[in-house]
Amino acid sequence: MGTINCFIPFAERNQAIATVEGLKKNELVGNIFLLANSEVTESIEGCEILRVKNLNSSATIKAIAEKAGEGMVMLYTKYDTLKFAPFAIERFVTILNDSGAGMVYADHYNVTEKGADKAPVIDYQMGSLRDDFDFGSVLVFCADCFKKAAAKMKADYEWAGMYDFRLKLSQFAPITHINEFLYSDVELDTRKSGEKIFDYVDPKNRGRQIEMEQAVTEHLKEIGGYLAPEKDGKPNFKHIEFNRGDFEVEATVMIPVRNRIRTIRDAIKSVLNQKTDFKFNLMVVDNFSTDGTREAIEEFKDDPRLIHIIADYYDMGIGGYWNLAAHHEKAGKFIVQLDSDDMYKDENTLTTMVRAFYEQNVAMVVGTYLMTDINCNPIPPGVIDHKEWTPENVRNNALRINGLGAPRAFYTPVLRDVKIPNVSYGEDYALGLNISRIYQIGRVYEPVYMCRRWDDNSDASLDVEKMNRNNLYKDRIRTWELQARIAMNKK
Repeated sequence: MGTINCFIPFAERNQAIATVEGLKKNELVGNIFLLANSEVTESIEGCEILRVKNLNSSATIKAIAEKAGEGMVMLYTKYDTLKFAPFAIERFVTILNDSGAGMVYADHYNVTEKGADKAPVIDYQMGSLRDDFDFGSVLVFCADCFKKAAAKMKADYEWAGMYDFRLKLSQFAPITHINEFLYSDVELDTRKSGEKIFDYVDPKNRGRQIEMEQAVTEHLKEIGGYLAPEKDGKPNFKHIEFNRGDFEVEATVMIPVRNRIRTIRDAIKSVLNQKTDFKFNLMVVDNFSTDGTREAIEEFKDDPRLIHIIADYYDMGIGGYWNLAAHHEKAGKFIVQLDSDDMYKDENTLTTMVRAFYEQNVAMVVGTYLMTDINCNPIPPGVIDHKEWTPENVRNNALRINGLGAPRAFYTPVLRDVKIPNVSYGEDYALGLNISRIYQIGRVYEPVYMCRRWDDNSDASLDVEKMNRNNLYKDRIRTWELQARIAMNKK
């Protein structure tokens, strides 16, 4: 079946000895290399130390390629004990050979003090461009494919080497998911999913973010999906005159809501307290609220700016709420988002967001938000401003990230043209990708929005199945968008 050369992260003997001893018992395993930094002085008998500074660097990938051999490569990516199910290594090898894949990965178990939990992963596809795509911790490669992908790497990254390598590999070889539970390892990161999803905006990770953006931009250029910021020396975005349609008000704030009695009053008040020199209104689209939310909204009925839309559609997601508001006869020229959990930071938010459309000539504006608890006290990571994104490259980088920030605001005629997917997760992201294909996305870098985290947030703590469904859908959105951009470039 061939020989597998194995590469194991190594900090000290106790951390790796069980993994190594397990591998030695399998007759398919050839050489075992311990990936260690220069401070590590010990080793394990029968293993070779391979000196690396960072597991995710370009230099590490190239060092592995030099030792890859002629058969297969197994890379373990955790500093923990790895335990394979009986004949699991043989199963990895069989699927790699039978499928002709360049890389295979599998479902597994995460072992903690509380026991063993299933950790299924999702299928890789063309749009799986997130740099945090979860492959699990065991990656098995065709050695020739590994060396070929490593040879295609042009940049020397400290953090984006593995990401760059994976993108290069995907250009010429399938990356295949084995939907079988083949191994177990220890889950180090036991935070809730709602905390993990903000890791990418941690200020200490900005250098990493910049490298990741460079890697995905190069990949998009190589596969024909890159959208240049300029063409023939001019901005490569459609200019907007802001003269389409006849609108009674300049701006509409839209709040989609279902059963948010604890927070809906705060959200409404933060809108009605806005100070502007233009007319605006507030559309609260309520779908089947049964906890008193509907009655709480009616408390504000004496304010003529409030438009209470009762939807009550069983098949309506948040995207459907947006479609109702965007096509309403009283919709403003611009529509600005506010989630029913959240609040505008002060009375100037709406003015700031609307002004950005005219100043930057954009069809969509993304603001900056402050992470807070339910009582509006700041919590880590604090201000989320996405300053690491280069404005001219945002539409390319948007294919890598998992969201575009908040609050989001749209030029209503464009919103009506595009239509929003009738789903409750990823609808705003799909909209931003579609709009950015043609129009520039504007940015506001000062905090204008408070994103409040509390126990009943829809994404505060998701189980793995729901997280997988959400991520699979967003990857599908990226696939469709990438296909559209490649086709547009061909024309």
